[in-house]
Amino acid sequence: MGTTLQGTLQDTVIQSNELNDEIPLLVYLPPNYTPLSSYDLVICQDGKDYFQLGRIPRQMEALMDDYEVREAIIIGVPYPSVAERRERYHPEGERSEAYRRFLAFELLPYLDEHYPTHQLASSRTLAGDSLAGTISLLAALEYPAHFGQVMMHSPYVDDHVLDAVRTYQQPHALSIYHVIGSEETTVKLTNGDIADFLSPNKDLAELLEATSFSYSFRIFEGNHTWTYWQKDLSIGLKTLLPF
Repeated sequence: MGTTLQGTLQDTVIQSNELNDEIPLLVYLPPNYTPLSSYDLVICQDGKDYFQLGRIPRQMEALMDDYEVREAIIIGVPYPSVAERRERYHPEGERSEAYRRFLAFELLPYLDEHYPTHQLASSRTLAGDSLAGTISLLAALEYPAHFGQVMMHSPYVDDHVLDAVRTYQQPHALSIYHVIGSEETTVKLTNGDIADFLSPNKDLAELLEATSFSYSFRIFEGNHTWTYWQKDLSIGLKTLLPF
């Protein structure tokens, strides 16, 4: 059995006028990366969690080594604080619109300029867990010419999210991978409140399944933690990035 080749991890920072802040980025370049080729993009909100807790670089390498997924550049966008995370990711967060504009009009042009990307919406995946999954979906719905795929692990769902799906005009252009845990009925929020994630996620699934979205939905046995999201990550990657 051969040894799985490892890619390259880089750190960089870009200036965001939309967020009026310097935004650190985690960048994963696949094995045998070359600027003479072109690659899919996977952009992870809660970026540090996807890299450290989800181990997405190692999972991608194992899948690429077995020819189960296409080669991709993975970008992690960490959040600076719990409070700022809510402002950026929550549908009613004061900086949610600005964060979505950052993704579409600042981050994406930067990545297309500095890396050999396919520059097609269908080759760009937004990923996120919990609120990070919510903002990923909202950004893709708002900017269909920019982002064509979404991977959501246990997103926060409210009426704002459901209404955004109902009014979306191009469901044929978006592919969505969506999972929720069977035990996510009493999720503790950062403000201390307890929320049922399972029921509204089922409502979202019913809505998406009734449209022409390319859509994959699954309820896993588990709760609202990376213990279960990490195990599911390879399934999501194989679903959205088949070789």
